[in-house]
Amino acid sequence: MDKIDHYAVYGNPVKHSKSPQIHAAFAEQTGQQLHYRAHKVELGRFAEVATQFFEHGGKGLNITVPFKLDAFEFADQLSGRARRAGAVNTLAIQEDGTIYGDNTDGVGLVRDIHDNLGWDMQDRRILVLGAGGAVRGILGPLLKQGPSHVLIANRTEEKAQKLAQQFEKLGKIAGGSYAGLASAQFDLIINGTSASMSGDLPPLPSHILSNDGCAYDMMYGAAPTPFMRWAAGETAWAVSDGLGMLVEQAAESFCIWRGVRPDTKPVIELIRQSLSA
Repeated sequence: MDKIDHYAVYGNPVKHSKSPQIHAAFAEQTGQQLHYRAHKVELGRFAEVATQFFEHGGKGLNITVPFKLDAFEFADQLSGRARRAGAVNTLAIQEDGTIYGDNTDGVGLVRDIHDNLGWDMQDRRILVLGAGGAVRGILGPLLKQGPSHVLIANRTEEKAQKLAQQFEKLGKIAGGSYAGLASAQFDLIINGTSASMSGDLPPLPSHILSNDGCAYDMMYGAAPTPFMRWAAGETAWAVSDGLGMLVEQAAESFCIWRGVRPDTKPVIELIRQSLSA
C-alpha cells in the first residue's frame, strides 16, 4: 500500500473551511494519495505547531486568517509573489528539509476572473476595496494583467497609500479614501474587505460602476453577498463571489505540492452545491 502524505489548513477559526473537501476532490480526480484536514491553531503557537507538523512528516500546509504573516516569517525560502505580498498562504517541505513559502491568492483571483468568468482586465479601471492582508496577496498578479490603473480605497487613506507604494513598480496604482470616490468610475470593483461576513457594505457612492462594469466579492456564501446585491442594483454587467478564487488558489497549492494541476470547474460546482445543500 502506498504511503499517504499529510496536508492541512491552519487557521483560527477554521471549522468553516472548505479546503478539506476541495483537496479531497482534487486528490480523487488526479489519483493522488493524500490526507488533508483542517486544524485550529491557538494564537501565538503557529511556529511551534507548524514545526511539529513538518517534523512528523507533514508535506504541506495551507494558511488562512490570522496566520499568513506568521507563515511568511516561518518559511526558509519565499516565492517572488509571496515576498511582494508580505504574506504566505502555502507552505511546502522541500527535499533538503527546508520550508518553501508561496502566496497563491492573487493567481487564484486572476484565474477565476479571467479564465472562469471571462472578464477582461487589460486596460480596465479597477477599484480594490480594503487594504488588509487579503488585498496584499492579489495586487501583484492583478497588476500583471495590464489594467489602465488600480485604485485601493480604504477607510484609513494612509494605509491604502502605503500599500499602493509597495506595488507601484508593477503598474499604475494609487491609494485613497472612500470619500474620494464620489466622482470616480470603474470597470471592475473587487471587494477585498470582510464587510460581507458581517452583512455590511463598504460606503460606496452610486454610479461608480461603468455601463459594462463588473463586481467581484472575494467572500462567498450560499446567497449573494451584500456587495453583490449592491452591484446588481447598480446595473453591473456581471457579479460574482469569491468561491472560484478559493478553488483556484487551492489548485495552485495542490500543483506546488503534487506537481499536477487539477481541473477546477467540477470542484467549483461541487462546492457551490454543498453551500446550498
